[in-house]
Amino acid sequence: MLVSNGGLFLIALVLALWTGAAIWALVTGLQMRRAAGTARRQLRRLTRLIDSGPAIPLIVRSDSRIEGPERVARWLGLEKLPPYLAELSQAARGLDREALDLLGQKITTAQKSGAPFAMAVTAAGSNRRLRIEGRLADPQTIAPGAVLLWFYDATESETRMAALVEAEAEAKRAFDALSGLIEAAPIPMWFRREDLSLLLVNSAYVEAVGASSDRSSRRNTPLAVAARAFESNTPSRRTVTTTIAGTRRAMEVVDLPIKGRGIAGYAIDVHDLIQARQATERFRDAQRDMLDNLSAGVAQFDAQRRLIFVNQPFVRMFQLKPQWLQDGLEFERLIDRMREAGRVPQVRDFPAWRDEKREWFQSAAPVEDSWLIADGTHLRAIAQPTPDNGLLLIFEDRTEQVQLASARDTLLRVRTATFNNLYEALAVFTSDGRLHLWNTRFGAVWEVDEAELAKHPRADELLKAIAPQLKRPAQISALREVIRSATLDRTQRAGQLVMKDGRVFDFVGIPLPDSSALFTMIDVSDAKRMEDALRERNEALVEADAIKTKFLANMSYEFRTPLTSIGGFAELLASGVAGPLSEQGQDYAKAIIDSVERLSAQINMVLDLSQSQAGTLPLKREPTDMAALLVDVAKGMAGLAGGRNIALEVDVNGGPGMAEVDRQRFAQAITAVVDNALRYTQEGGRVLLLGDRFRNKLRIVVSDNGPGLDARAQARALDGVLQADEAGGKPVTKRSGLGLPLAKNLIEAHGGRMELVSEPGAGTIVTILMP
Repeated sequence: MLVSNGGLFLIALVLALWTGAAIWALVTGLQMRRAAGTARRQLRRLTRLIDSGPAIPLIVRSDSRIEGPERVARWLGLEKLPPYLAELSQAARGLDREALDLLGQKITTAQKSGAPFAMAVTAAGSNRRLRIEGRLADPQTIAPGAVLLWFYDATESETRMAALVEAEAEAKRAFDALSGLIEAAPIPMWFRREDLSLLLVNSAYVEAVGASSDRSSRRNTPLAVAARAFESNTPSRRTVTTTIAGTRRAMEVVDLPIKGRGIAGYAIDVHDLIQARQATERFRDAQRDMLDNLSAGVAQFDAQRRLIFVNQPFVRMFQLKPQWLQDGLEFERLIDRMREAGRVPQVRDFPAWRDEKREWFQSAAPVEDSWLIADGTHLRAIAQPTPDNGLLLIFEDRTEQVQLASARDTLLRVRTATFNNLYEALAVFTSDGRLHLWNTRFGAVWEVDEAELAKHPRADELLKAIAPQLKRPAQISALREVIRSATLDRTQRAGQLVMKDGRVFDFVGIPLPDSSALFTMIDVSDAKRMEDALRERNEALVEADAIKTKFLANMSYEFRTPLTSIGGFAELLASGVAGPLSEQGQDYAKAIIDSVERLSAQINMVLDLSQSQAGTLPLKREPTDMAALLVDVAKGMAGLAGGRNIALEVDVNGGPGMAEVDRQRFAQAITAVVDNALRYTQEGGRVLLLGDRFRNKLRIVVSDNGPGLDARAQARALDGVLQADEAGGKPVTKRSGLGLPLAKNLIEAHGGRMELVSEPGAGTIVTILMP
């Protein structure tokens, strides 16, 4: 196929154009490649620059998508940067929901209004404090509606700022507290500027400025003194007198220059301090006067060990000359002077002994020493260091106390020997329950070693150890209670215990004046055996008395039947049923009837007496007119009195009144007393029955002018006991009448008492007192 030249040219032209375009494209591509490389390098530099900068950008687009470096995610504690803004808040990481919502609101506001904003946030789970600054992004650079956020790590600056704020608040609080303290201070306080004008004063200063002070030269005015203190930069102190509220006071004024600030000042009321110092000086003088009147010798040294005071007993005790004490005698020299007077103990190495006493000045506590002088004097030395590094020496003559102590030791030995030779077992327990003293008898009774007692055991421990010695170990609680009552309750208690070997002991706990308790034990085994024997005998006597009472009751009953028969037959004979009797027969029958009546009365009396002694006599109490009762008794006894030619008088003018008694029994008692008086009064005698009130009590008196009774007869009269006839020397007995014993029992059954007073040849008086 043939191609024309025109075609070839066209082909060549196309190829040339294509080649040229390819060359241009190649050159352009190379240029663009170089430009892209340059842009990439520039981008890497910018990225590294942004990464190394203090702020990190974050782009938030209008659809809430976000773009930014991973560094933002690390600051927020996220593994990687999420695609959307809402995902910056995750569980325990990123931003908290409240901060993220606030950030979203500010971004929305910036998108709408274009206003920039700034806020501070804290990453969740971290102490990192971030500051976010946001503004609307350049629409030529980033899509319209995007917001550019810059994140700054403000942890350090925020911490410093918080610290500064806290420091400022603390300083303000401190200043306010200091101002309040100054204001509340009771002393005047002020502060002057560098030009000496007042900057700050408190209320006390305001109240005190109206006080008037003594005149002072212009050189000593407050401003002049403050100026000198400020110029010399040294504190100034002075004491001035002033009148405050009408009272003259002494004030100590202090000006304290504060370099570069001014002068602070305050005033202290030292009036009381000055008065206290003066009072102290007066007290010291009075104390020294008092020390001169003591029996103990006192010497005082200063810190240089010089003698500054000595009282007169010290001078006399150590025979010191007055001229020795005028120049502040040193301690060592004073010891030498005392040695020259022979008033120190005799020691082998005197210089070493003196140096040892010199160490009293460095002692931290008082030192006590005993000195035995050659003449037998015992001195007690007390070295008391004083707060001013001085020394106070006190010497007490204890010669008499030592002699008394020796006598006391002798008395203690005598007491111990006395205790150990007593028959009783003794022990003394202190107020805390410990065994203090005991005798050998105490240890022997309880079979306790002396070594165990010497340990002064407590009462509980001792009683527990000796309990097995008792017949009934549980009885040891009684001993414990006795000791406790004597030591704590201060009451005396006693008791009895039985040992397992059969011995019986009486014990008693006695409180002592020093709050201790004396515990004593005495062996009463023999007395106990005698007591048991006497008790058995008494029980036998009681039983015999009961048998006697029963016997009397039975015999009295048995006597009544034949007596009734005898009386009946005698009355029949006297009435002539069996035929007329002669005059002598009538007398015999009458005698039989009288004897039967008398024997019946005696039997009734025996029965009443036995019942009253047994306490079984029934009483029917009722209000009774005592005057009428006494008159009736007198009428009943008128026949007996007339037959014996005895004057029976009744006196109820004293008004005996009413009484709650068993009329029959009470009349029986009075009748028995009157009957006894009539029977033992000689013919032509006189018996008085008196009833009245004595100390608000009913009193009945029966008196006679009979022969009277001696002491033994009075005992028989009231008790009705059998008495041996001593004259015959045989066990023949006689009994007094039963009337008085029966009357006494009846009166006592009514709650009263009966007394008998009689003298041989002077008659007898029986007094009855009723409540």
